[in-house]
Amino acid sequence: MTNHGETTDPFNTSENGGITGREAHRVTLRTPAELADALPYLLGYRPEDSIVLVALHDRGGGGRFGGRARLGIPANPDDWAPVAAQLSRGLMTGSTRRGAPPERMVAYLCQEPGAGETGREVMERLRPLAERLRIECGLLGAPVVEALCISGGRFWSYCCDRAGCCPPEGEPMGLPGTSVLAAAATYAGLQVRGTLRELRARLLPWETGAALEQEIALDTASMSLVPRILDDTGRADVAEETLALAERIIGRLATARPVTGALLADLRDDDLVDHDEAAALILGLQDRTTRDRAAEWMEGAEAGPALRLWRTLARRCVGPYGEHAAAPLTLAGWVAWSTGDDLEAREALAMALGADPDYLFARLLHQAINEGLDPESIRRCLRTERTDRTQAPADPRPSAATPDTAGDPAPADPVPSGPEGPAPRPAGSSLAPRDADAGRDSTDAAPPDRDSGRVAARRADSKKPPRPRPTTAGTHPGAARAGGTRPRSAGKGAGGARRRGACPGALPSGGSGGREEA
Repeated sequence: MTNHGETTDPFNTSENGGITGREAHRVTLRTPAELADALPYLLGYRPEDSIVLVALHDRGGGGRFGGRARLGIPANPDDWAPVAAQLSRGLMTGSTRRGAPPERMVAYLCQEPGAGETGREVMERLRPLAERLRIECGLLGAPVVEALCISGGRFWSYCCDRAGCCPPEGEPMGLPGTSVLAAAATYAGLQVRGTLRELRARLLPWETGAALEQEIALDTASMSLVPRILDDTGRADVAEETLALAERIIGRLATARPVTGALLADLRDDDLVDHDEAAALILGLQDRTTRDRAAEWMEGAEAGPALRLWRTLARRCVGPYGEHAAAPLTLAGWVAWSTGDDLEAREALAMALGADPDYLFARLLHQAINEGLDPESIRRCLRTERTDRTQAPADPRPSAATPDTAGDPAPADPVPSGPEGPAPRPAGSSLAPRDADAGRDSTDAAPPDRDSGRVAARRADSKKPPRPRPTTAGTHPGAARAGGTRPRSAGKGAGGARRRGACPGALPSGGSGGREEA
């Protein structure tokens, strides 16, 4: 591709999970401009501050796009070499596991100019990173045939220095939606989702004046709910109240008037859930059994309103309640994945792990997505539990854990294995993040394994109540009330250990260290 006058590899979108629609689409990209325009359609969003590698597979003298992987650009140039090595090796490993290692690579560096900086200065500053990517991919036997820098509405090629086709001042990006690829994507119904920043904004806590009101509502709710959750009898009642309230609000959201645009939709949903309702749900979902039952709203007409509710609750985890966002963020990630939106699923689950790095349910789901597993096996488990619960006679309220076992981690349940053995490590596990965005949205994953049943869902241990968290008096409204306690993420027992449940399902078992519970 250093000879830009030649035809480059054709992009067969129907084979790559990119553009799908009424029929197969085959789009041939011939110039760096067409490659630059293709990037949002390859990822499904417009990357920011990103290193992107795209695998190319030879076919009949042409080429076909394969796996894609993205990492954030580290702020420290000393980190560029290890990140380039991790990204290239991770994409090569994932592609090889799928059975077809790439023959070549295309690299993108995307970063907007800083204050007083031009796009060309960004390109020159990132040149050592581009060179490092070319070296690492070359060592793996998959040379980079094109490396582009996209900045300030222009693009530059690191592989061509001919002023005739790649001028020093760069080439302007085409207007969005005007290329042949954009037309094919539109015909196939593919939408570019904007930027990751815009996607994350839908899940971030409020920073408006209403945040203080929500925090006060959370403090007030914790005074009444925490003692009941810690009581064996009251805990079951809180669970039923939480689920009943969530079901009512899901129905309310389902019948709300439609609006255009994500921002207006989120504002409408915020208006439909008052502070007290949000507080009761946030605290109630800290119980793992309650959370797992809420995960059953994952498909059909329930999925859309449920996802909107979990987004709304994530935005309400304000101030010192940031850790509580792990539960609604994980539910949002699960529903997004269940309904086919891997991009939002990855971001929501990564944010859940940012809120609580030990939240095993989020970790297992994130690993499953990266391994390319099929969510249907998890859905089957949840459907079975829902059916069994509705058909069986009402269970007595859960008994308390005995003093001898309440704080001790139970042995991990065995993970069912198929004929190929236990589930592999996630494809992106070698891509250790170097910044806030690193490794969160790599699209390099193993193919789905629908039938092996070799991974196990970690269900909640209904016997252990959430552990109260002492609060420093005076740090926020209501801090000194209710004995200074607030429910932590449910399930953390003595010594920080967690116990695993026993429901067989479809989550990978790696990475838990045998001491936490989903």
